[in-house]
Amino acid sequence: MLHEAWGPHLSPNDRQTLTAIAEAVMPAGKRFPGADDRTVARMEGYLESLGGATVTAIRAILKTLDATAYAHHLRPFRRLPVDKRYQLLESWRTGNYVWRTALRTVVQPLKIAHFDDPAFYKAIGCVYSFEGAEGVAADRPRYMKERVLSARELPADEELECDVVVVGTGAGGAVIARELAERGLAVIVLEEGEYHDRSSFTGRTVAMHAKLYRNVSATTTIGNTNIYVPTGRSVGGSTTINSGTCYRPPDRILRHWRDDLGLSEFTPDHLAPYFDRVEEVLRVAPAPMKHVGGVGRVIARGADKLGYKHGPLRRNAPDCDGKGVCCFGCPTDAKRSTNVSYVPLALRAGAQLIVGARVEKVMIEGGRASGVSARVTSDERRFRVRARATVVACGTFETPVLLGRSGIDDRGGWLGKNLSIHPASGIIGLFDEAIDGWNAIPQGYAIDEFHEEGILFEGGTAPADMAAATIPTLGASFMETVEDLEHAAIFGFLMEDTSRGRVHVRNGRSFISYFMNDQDVALFKRALEILTRVFFAAGARMVMPGVHGFDVLRSEADLARFRKAKVSARDLTVAAYHPLGTARMSADAGSGVVGSDQQHHELPDLYVTDGSAVPSSLSVNPMVTIMALATRSADKLADRLA
Repeated sequence: MLHEAWGPHLSPNDRQTLTAIAEAVMPAGKRFPGADDRTVARMEGYLESLGGATVTAIRAILKTLDATAYAHHLRPFRRLPVDKRYQLLESWRTGNYVWRTALRTVVQPLKIAHFDDPAFYKAIGCVYSFEGAEGVAADRPRYMKERVLSARELPADEELECDVVVVGTGAGGAVIARELAERGLAVIVLEEGEYHDRSSFTGRTVAMHAKLYRNVSATTTIGNTNIYVPTGRSVGGSTTINSGTCYRPPDRILRHWRDDLGLSEFTPDHLAPYFDRVEEVLRVAPAPMKHVGGVGRVIARGADKLGYKHGPLRRNAPDCDGKGVCCFGCPTDAKRSTNVSYVPLALRAGAQLIVGARVEKVMIEGGRASGVSARVTSDERRFRVRARATVVACGTFETPVLLGRSGIDDRGGWLGKNLSIHPASGIIGLFDEAIDGWNAIPQGYAIDEFHEEGILFEGGTAPADMAAATIPTLGASFMETVEDLEHAAIFGFLMEDTSRGRVHVRNGRSFISYFMNDQDVALFKRALEILTRVFFAAGARMVMPGVHGFDVLRSEADLARFRKAKVSARDLTVAAYHPLGTARMSADAGSGVVGSDQQHHELPDLYVTDGSAVPSSLSVNPMVTIMALATRSADKLADRLA
């Protein structure tokens, strides 16, 4: 048992230390008040949703900060003058990777908590909360009311039967459930999360992280730099929280699958009809320029000056009105994520959805998959679903854990390996003109010029409190930048990675390792250089690339200095949103986990249709690729079961 001093709750001293940090990090500016104990109170509410392990880590960092203060000033941090506090924090921010990471762990939630404030949102002309649509639940069609069941309503040890049981409701699970149900098969879909409609999509960072994200959006990789990789945990999975971007994979990726991986059927002509079917359901179309906003305007201007190919992205949100909170569930249902497209279609066709159900094992009988055993997420009651075929689509991180826990043979040893993630980043440019990025589609515009190199530039505006929290500086300079936030353009990129990671399971718990190789670090740095050049060409007066040692670039001379600098993975600010490949598709059992029909090589009647089956980095947002592959797999499975 942990000593009380290391328990999961903040002590009075902890709160005083956090208040002292907040005051130094966010002093009063000309427009906005400084941080105080109210900031810490809001942060503590956030920490409750993150869990005891995070609080324990923060408490350990606070104790280390106190020890450092004692070493230099013979008093605890909270009793230092504010200028001494700032100097100590700044030494951590500009110090080695360990100090920087520790400081970010504490300061990021403090910044979010401070700017999670209606007055701040009102001052910058941004909607604070979308209360949702009244009567949405009451307006649900009858089939949605009758065919959505909470696992809590099932009797203990219940055993259900169907033709196909599907685990997960994201891009892979929802699609195959709809396709099979419409072919007349009895389908039961299990979802660990809950079914939320737009009435609960408020757009608030803390609440939506807790409601819609796995691990409250705190999933990170372990390696030569920590990479933030958020994934969804509700009906719709990550489609509910993504930006709705719909790219087909480049032909060169499919050629790689065919020529190098032996997946001979995967040609553009063969897959085109499946993409067509998906895009018809999603109503894919280019983002309207009127909702691309100021960010798209300046990116187009800069790209034009440099001669780069650019244009609006294709998206699954035909009625989008630019609310700017795609990553927190669409408050108008304009974005056709699977919770408002494929899942309702599956239910209308007769599928049954059970929410709040955590699948623990794939059942095996007679050398074949025979269904799944599951439990209610809110308690320990168990139930089973027996099926002629079992489809696992619980995500690239969770699928290998479930298959491994089920004791399924893995002859080639590929399960959990081959993880690609599309390392990504967003940088900030400050302009003289108003941008108001939150009143637009967050990811509505792109620069395609460098796609053959493996770099795809896409918009990446965050909600206002998260945008403020991404500004790397502290103190007065930080507040000055926040007070200029209306003039900030945030744009980003993803890159086709050659690095590969792994999902590990130890003592029943999983963690993710990923090391960026030198080739990917160099490509990442090149992407930062190109995007900075675009910002300067568009008229930016300063750019924040998110690289250690290069907080602010103000001129071409600064950019030249950055270009010559040697940069390591630990100097970069990296996120990733597209984990793929941990149960890879392959031509034979020695090269992967599932075959070209997405049926498991070793266990008949078991299929994997999520991103884990995608065999390589795609170089584009993977949603419609996962959906097209699941559509193809559904056709093959339905023909076999008919």
